[in-house]
Amino acid sequence: MNSLFRSAFLSTLLFWLLSLTVFATASCSQEQKAQIKESLPGLSSKAGGAQPKLDSVYIVKYMSAEPKFKDQIEWGKKFYRERGFRLGWFRDHEVVPQAKTMLGVIDKAADEGLDPKEYKTKDFDKLFADLKAVQNDSTKRNALEKEIDVALSGTYFNWASDFYRGIVDPRKVKTVAWDVKRNKIKLHKALMTILKERESTYPYYEFEPLHPEYDQLKKALASYRDIQRNGGWPTIPAATKLKPGQASPAVALLRQRLLSAKPAPDSAPPVAANTSETPVQTVANTSTTAPASTAATEKYEGELVAAVKEFQSQNGLKPDGLVAGETLRLLNVPVAQRIDQIIINMERWRWIPKKFEPNYLLVNIPDYKLHVVENNKEAFNMKVIVGKTLNATPVFSDKMESVVLAPYWNVPFSIIDKELRPKLAANPQAVLDRLDMEVVKGWGAKATPIDPNSIDWANVTQATWKYTLRRRPGPKNDLGDVKFIFPNSQDIYLHDTPHDELFSQAKRGFSHGCVRVEEPLKLAEYLLRDKPGWDLTRIEETIAGAKSSTLAYPNSSRCT
Repeated sequence: MNSLFRSAFLSTLLFWLLSLTVFATASCSQEQKAQIKESLPGLSSKAGGAQPKLDSVYIVKYMSAEPKFKDQIEWGKKFYRERGFRLGWFRDHEVVPQAKTMLGVIDKAADEGLDPKEYKTKDFDKLFADLKAVQNDSTKRNALEKEIDVALSGTYFNWASDFYRGIVDPRKVKTVAWDVKRNKIKLHKALMTILKERESTYPYYEFEPLHPEYDQLKKALASYRDIQRNGGWPTIPAATKLKPGQASPAVALLRQRLLSAKPAPDSAPPVAANTSETPVQTVANTSTTAPASTAATEKYEGELVAAVKEFQSQNGLKPDGLVAGETLRLLNVPVAQRIDQIIINMERWRWIPKKFEPNYLLVNIPDYKLHVVENNKEAFNMKVIVGKTLNATPVFSDKMESVVLAPYWNVPFSIIDKELRPKLAANPQAVLDRLDMEVVKGWGAKATPIDPNSIDWANVTQATWKYTLRRRPGPKNDLGDVKFIFPNSQDIYLHDTPHDELFSQAKRGFSHGCVRVEEPLKLAEYLLRDKPGWDLTRIEETIAGAKSSTLAYPNSSRCT
């Protein structure tokens, strides 16, 4: 156009020069024609006219008529509104390749622990065949293109909502102790990424999961289903008590269970969240009977003992090689139960935000371990003690607020009510002196002592309790030398403990819900490393002085 305007304006130029200009302009327009038509909405190089367009009335009406699309109407409206109501899955009246890819992904939804039937709402084979049959009738063709386009979008949103956000909303299920910020993926943006209309750092365009841990679980699921298809693993007799060096008919079964069909090393399912058992079962078998020739003579030794110890370590047991009790029980957990456990943990990973901050603390509850991550790489880890069964540690995520040296332990009213009430009612002052505790009114530096004899301990209730019962800093303090505060509705925090001997236990569920860390001073030194003047020496001196000090955490870190 600029060349044409220039030609018209410079009318005094010689005719041959004007002609040359016009020729060059015409030639350039011809070369760019296909690209221009591709980029402009509603234009098509195919016979049959312009690509049809949608409107919000059509989208809402169509998706409302399909029960499985109803919950996805808002995503559909956002997607089409952002693209000016142009079709998303068609280019020049042809379906884009991503449609076939998506339908193939849905066919394999079982690999994700999902049910493909939930997403096969429309018969696309028939719709595509119908579309092919009406190519010469532009009215019917356009109507089918609109229907297919919205159906593909509804199908994607239905699948992606489950795959990227989860089937279950943990906040609506009372039995799920989940206080982590949920995934907030904008599904219409994800679809635009798939259709190559925007860039994203997330693998939406590949229909891939957002977390590598989920992908490991997916591999484990495939491995365990292979084991299940081949007959599962053998059941070892319940009366078995096997020590290294012993000969027993159970040895052959144990060998088949642990060594004959071992999944790939990278398929061991990682723990995702709070669960009653560790979903780790890295060895398996495809036979249920022992060979008769070795059943009575084989010794339990060598690599089989090593395999049992590895199994015990992975399942939170003491790796002593003894096959009995809890080890035997876990060996005999059916493969179907392990598959269910993996699927549940895959679901939990869908709830988790699509990315973590570069620096965070991750408490793996079933594995009893704290991981310190800096710039998305693990700096170090340590053992932890978590809540026992009746006081299970909930799953939560919050930013660190402060590190408290020489902390007071504020006794929860539930402990006063269930554990201390009779003793305090009988002789409050003697009990408090023995426990190195005090009753105060108010908080922090403004807290003032209260005479414990002035309290009616026998009849006090949560509603009438207006004080704080706390244990003073020192060797008897349940929080040890340090606590780490993450504001959360569950009042859960990390802290030291005077009972270091408990860290030697394989299963470390001993607390009332909070998380006890094995190396509190190491963690405190690390977290305060950017706070001027607070090196390890000063930290230790402050703790030795038994005067509680609360230090604001200088960096942004999240505990999950």
